[in-house]
Amino acid sequence: MVHNAQITLLATALNNLGVGSIIVGAVVPSVNRSVADFTHITAWLIFGLGLLGLTQLVLRRLTP
Repeated sequence: MVHNAQITLLATALNNLGVGSIIVGAVVPSVNRSVADFTHITAWLIFGLGLLGLTQLVLRRLTP
C-alpha cells in the first residue's frame, strides 16, 4: 500500500511538471504577445509531453 502511494505521488509530481512546462512553452508567450522563437516553444512542448509520457511509465509500476 505504501509503495502504491509513493508511485502515485511521483506520478503526480511528474504530471504537474509536464503540464507546467507546456504552459510555460505555449501559453505564456501567447499571453504576453511576445514574438517567441518557434524552436523555443517546440522544445518546451516536447519536454512537457516527455514528462507526461514518463508519468504513464511510472504509473505502470502500481501493484494491484
